[in-house]
Amino acid sequence: MSTAAIADKRPSTLRGASLPRWSPWAIAAGSIAVACGIGAGAGLTSHIQWGLIAAILFLLGTYAVAARVEGRRQAKDRIATSLVWVAFLLAVVPLVSLVWTTLSRGVKVLDIYFLTHSMGVVPDSQPGGGIYHAILGSLEQVGLATVIGAPIGVLTAIYLVEYGRGRLAQAVTFFVDVMTGIPSIVAGLFILSLMLIFNMEPFGFAGSLALAILMMPVVVRSTEEMLKLVPNELREASLALGVPKWRTILKVVLPTSIGGITTGIMLSIARIAGETAPVLLLVFGNRFINANPFEGAQQSLPLYIYQQYANSAGANAAYDRAWAASLTLIAFVMILNLVARGIARWKAPKTGR
Repeated sequence: MSTAAIADKRPSTLRGASLPRWSPWAIAAGSIAVACGIGAGAGLTSHIQWGLIAAILFLLGTYAVAARVEGRRQAKDRIATSLVWVAFLLAVVPLVSLVWTTLSRGVKVLDIYFLTHSMGVVPDSQPGGGIYHAILGSLEQVGLATVIGAPIGVLTAIYLVEYGRGRLAQAVTFFVDVMTGIPSIVAGLFILSLMLIFNMEPFGFAGSLALAILMMPVVVRSTEEMLKLVPNELREASLALGVPKWRTILKVVLPTSIGGITTGIMLSIARIAGETAPVLLLVFGNRFINANPFEGAQQSLPLYIYQQYANSAGANAAYDRAWAASLTLIAFVMILNLVARGIARWKAPKTGR
């Protein structure tokens, strides 16, 4: 046999030692076992403390094993990957715990009767009643806020991207950035000051105005980013054919970015659907059904949850109603997010043949 043939059969020495694929799982299992032992031995009663100990042991174990087998350079890469996974778990575990707690406690009274009846004359300390009046109020208030805030936000974004130049555009951008981080209570106080000037009583539309103020900067920012993603070649091609700019925006730019714009509007609706402070100041709450948002106090789901939980001292019925309303609100936000994802996929630009 020739020397070349013998050399071909030798294993390559350019590839260094590598840990098996199951090694992260083994290190994680060992870290959890050791953390449980440390927690039990030290008398730690919180599972959160056990989890943090396991995370630290996992990072240290990963680096030690990888450095010994693969070298320090590869160990640094593995420790970075492990940090990403640990951060992911630290973010997911509270979310899963929240959803599980809301689901397990909210299903106790969540039924058709609960969804189709109001509180009426039912005392907070007694079982019965429902959230129909709160669902109706939330739908009307959020719907009116969307009718006001979404068009203004989209048109403002179109101005900033397509027409905005000079100091006016810079001022609008600055105020949009400021409004993005404005606390919800400030928007409620602004509308409340106007109500006090005109000597007006609490009513649903006042809450819609405050929610629209919170919604507009979110819509402006999301729409602005979507419009910037439209290639300039599409605009130039349309303008080269003699199409006016307003018609180019209407027929070319907006249809191209409509999926992202709709997604941003849906997410902004989900953002304002859970606001409590403006509704507490302006809508005031109502135990009975009020389908007219322009007259009289109304109820909403976030305000209903707050009031039921605040009145749940020694009353399990109010406590259960608060959790059931929270589950309903989470389901509402989840449906909005799913609708946004569906519209984004449906309206996404088609690729391929």
